[in-house]
Amino acid sequence: MTETAYLNLISGRTRGPLAAAARLALLSATLPYGIAMRLRNRAFDSGWKRTHDAGAPVISVGNLTCGGTGKTPIVADLCLRLKAAGKRPATLSRGYKALPGEGANDEKLLLDALMPGIPQVQNPDRVAGAALALREHRADCLVLDDGFQHRRLGRDLDVALIDATAPFGPGSLNRPNCRGRLLPAGLLREGIGSLRRAGLILLTRCDAVSDDDRAAVETALSDHVGDTPVVPVAFTPASLVQVDGRTVSLDRVRGRTVGAFCGIGNPAGFRATLEGLGTEIVSFEPRPDHHAHTPADLDAILRRAAAAGGQAVLCTEKDLVKLRTAAFAGFNPSLPILAVRIAATYPHGDEEVTAALTQAVGTSVAAPLAGSGSATAEPPRAALRWAA
Repeated sequence: MTETAYLNLISGRTRGPLAAAARLALLSATLPYGIAMRLRNRAFDSGWKRTHDAGAPVISVGNLTCGGTGKTPIVADLCLRLKAAGKRPATLSRGYKALPGEGANDEKLLLDALMPGIPQVQNPDRVAGAALALREHRADCLVLDDGFQHRRLGRDLDVALIDATAPFGPGSLNRPNCRGRLLPAGLLREGIGSLRRAGLILLTRCDAVSDDDRAAVETALSDHVGDTPVVPVAFTPASLVQVDGRTVSLDRVRGRTVGAFCGIGNPAGFRATLEGLGTEIVSFEPRPDHHAHTPADLDAILRRAAAAGGQAVLCTEKDLVKLRTAAFAGFNPSLPILAVRIAATYPHGDEEVTAALTQAVGTSVAAPLAGSGSATAEPPRAALRWAA
């Protein structure tokens, strides 16, 4: 079953007796999964399972659900704040799906562009990766990417991300109390009560929902998080990026007909961003998260967009970095390809972020100044970009 078919099934978009039976089977499987997760968490909470001390402050960035919540630009933002405070941060990640011939995945390539000079360690064993980061990169603090459920490595701050457009899985925003379902009937990796472990909760894409919907999510969270700060985050388009890294104004596509493609966890969010730019989307081709297009795939996408009247093709920067790899050497696109650069902004609550970081690392941390690689900086490859 493809990712799209699975999401259509669990969200209820696929109808009929066979689909209903499949959903019932998935729902029955959530019981043993939920029991296993509760037992695992209880083992760590009680000390029966060992938590390893990295020997340096660890900040984990993760979420409750499978799929994209905007972790990559948040990881970059936190690292840039730490660097601006005089720290030597490094990131730790599992290294999911390395690109052929590159030895790195798309998220690493994107983070290389977002936070130049900040080392990244990709290792399925995050404890071993932490030791390597301290030993070989002389890091004095670590940012654990997608680490909320990875409890073997101790942390000084857990940052949990909740996507305001689908807080606990597909359709959860429209269910009473924003309820979601555990895997495999839904996308929750663990129960909402696990948010009590978090020291900071970021409500991402808050600009993509109404004030009433955002308030509903915050109310649903309040029953589980107590006094933990819940900070809204908006991902705002800032400019367009060409394959060669040069930036152009968003005005280049306003009022134009465009095609689009992406391989991210939240394609609907990307499409909404494009529509907000005032573009007319004549073709939109989402692929599963981390999808690696081939030159032949991309050429076909460009040709379909051109046949539909598209004047350019837009993508995310997570997709764009793959077009700079050896696989695309000599590729000559038939239409201009542009990625949307976004800025991660905090409408209110930035002081909560800086306070949590300061407490975690023991050094006063503030937002990085414009021009230092922050969300508001303009140089190519230095500003925060489209959310993965």
